[in-house]
Amino acid sequence: MPLSPLVLACLAATWLIWGSTYLAIKFALTSFPPFYQMGSRFLVAGTLLFAWLWLRGRALPTLVQWRNALIIGTLLLVSGMGFTAYSERTVASGLIVAYIAIIPIIVTGMNLPFGIKPSRLELCGMLVGVAGVMMLVRGEAFTASPAGLAAITIACVSWSLGSVLSPRLPLAPGAMGFASEMLCGSLLLLVLSAAVGERPEWPPQSFALGSWVYLIVFGSLIAFNAYMILLGRVSAALASSYTFVNPVIAMALGIWLGGEAVTAFEWAAAAVITAGVVLLVIGRRPAKVAA
Repeated sequence: MPLSPLVLACLAATWLIWGSTYLAIKFALTSFPPFYQMGSRFLVAGTLLFAWLWLRGRALPTLVQWRNALIIGTLLLVSGMGFTAYSERTVASGLIVAYIAIIPIIVTGMNLPFGIKPSRLELCGMLVGVAGVMMLVRGEAFTASPAGLAAITIACVSWSLGSVLSPRLPLAPGAMGFASEMLCGSLLLLVLSAAVGERPEWPPQSFALGSWVYLIVFGSLIAFNAYMILLGRVSAALASSYTFVNPVIAMALGIWLGGEAVTAFEWAAAAVITAGVVLLVIGRRPAKVAA
């Protein structure tokens, strides 16, 4: 079956928008420390979405749904995005991209106990995609502090676990569930920020502030919600395909905004990544949620 317009739109959001957020996170770090940056952006996004839905008469989450939102919000936002932002201070971008590219394989492995196996084409697509990403970042310095390396490892495992559990834990219907996840995760991130003594720069630099606003609107309200929709509608491998596409988007932004030169080898790597994504789309299996 062809992909529905909604699924295509959600894939485009995670591919294109999240491909630009790594750069936006780095820009915002000049005034907004990592945990504070993530916590404040998701607090604003979650509050706006929650208020909009409440004013439209949507039912509020139950206590059980709040508990589940706290679990998923902790895994995806606190450990996942928060520790990724933390790692960007001391880990070379090439190593971060390489780590994140393995997420679809981790998610697939975590899904096996639930009886969900990838098709052969999906598995092939994941391996081809990882190979393409490794080709793309082979020229970058793979440097990292022990703390940064531990942070990105925790982030990838937590994000993968949250992606696996999200369709299986009852949340408030639709966007209200996403809003509750953002609120729970953001509050924990701000507590963590205070605990480690983070202090945002005030007033923030204008470019950092613009990047922070971009992360709220596009990274949180649009792309994060799109990813949550994908987790419930397509296979985990296809939902996580952004991990392969994002480096290509980042490369394109470097050409467009930074005037960077791209070698023939890097174009070949982009072609390999594209082939991997095509295999994922062709070989996709419907998402199944264990009872």
